[in-house]
Amino acid sequence: QVQLVESGGGLVQPGGSLRLSCAASGSIFSTYVMGWYRQAPGKQRELVARITSGGTNYANSVKGRFAISRDNANNTVYLQMNNLKPEDTAVYLCFVGRTSYTINYWGQGTQVTVSS
Repeated sequence: QVQLVESGGGLVQPGGSLRLSCAASGSIFSTYVMGWYRQAPGKQRELVARITSGGTNYANSVKGRFAISRDNANNTVYLQMNNLKPEDTAVYLCFVGRTSYTINYWGQGTQVTVSS
């Protein structure tokens, strides 16, 4: 069984930066997809970024501001978020999928609030 634990959320002013981490326990293979969704109040869950052995994908709303990376040796995925905007405020959830078309594991989420 895989468990995901996120960290790094918090309150930040517009224009600021945060780095989210998601550590996975259990067997994670480098071919697995890892990534982040976000859920804002009253909005649908949105795919923010994901990383596979073939590359990365980003939501249009975060391109050029966010960067996803992973440390396969430590089963950890990161999300570096720069130039944060109030509309980035959401609960950010880490996920792992065995294939590009499945999400098999979810983290509990970490709150990111962008406000002055």
